[in-house]
Amino acid sequence: MATHRYRALVSSDWNQCLAPCGPFDFLAFTHPECAGLLDRVFRQYTGNEISLGQAVNKVLSILPSPVSRAQMDAYLAERFAIYRGVAEFMAWCEKNDVLFMINTTGAVGYFQRACHAGMIPPVPVLSASPQFRFPSEGDLFHRFLPLYEVEDKAANTASVLKQTGIAAERAVLIGDSGGDGPHFGWGAKQGATLVGSMTKPSLDDYCRRGGIRIHHRIGKTYRPGETLDPKQEMAVDFMELTEIVEAVLPF
Repeated sequence: MATHRYRALVSSDWNQCLAPCGPFDFLAFTHPECAGLLDRVFRQYTGNEISLGQAVNKVLSILPSPVSRAQMDAYLAERFAIYRGVAEFMAWCEKNDVLFMINTTGAVGYFQRACHAGMIPPVPVLSASPQFRFPSEGDLFHRFLPLYEVEDKAANTASVLKQTGIAAERAVLIGDSGGDGPHFGWGAKQGATLVGSMTKPSLDDYCRRGGIRIHHRIGKTYRPGETLDPKQEMAVDFMELTEIVEAVLPF
């Protein structure tokens, strides 16, 4: 990774933030009999009721068997989707010397196979859960940082800032749920720009309790008890994020 040329950093969650899917969706697709339990575990950790480590342990205890490459590929072929403009925004970041970092509780294996299939562009840095990972197959990301707990999002962003020499004031953090709360809390103290994407009540609640200001929002902001609106979400153009990132770029 040519670190010297990057002028800013975007560190973004993925699931229900840049893509209309959950981190356990590929597991529910492969093992539909476990879908209800997987959804319950997802809601528990994104609502800050249990830790990510506890959630992963619960998931591992639920699954009757691991997910193979062929099963992941079948899931991606049928269900893969990202919000409008996300791929273009990622390409814009690379063209404009902005390091785009995926920082998610999602599985490394999902990104390995999605990158391999050309569904998403190669990523300079991937911070993700290592528990569901396929043996190395020429991974299309230059640096991998394991993420075991949601608090690791902040630690991994800090690590990339230190390696690249990018000032925290030129970092843009993007998240959607309470699982992004600790990342936002750290970013607020460092002077980073915070962006809520398809913002869930759990993130608003976390930020309200911590006195954290979300600077910008993109897409729908959900109210308590409101169900997801895929049609409205897919109408959002994520290239709108370019204006937010341009505002932190040095002259």
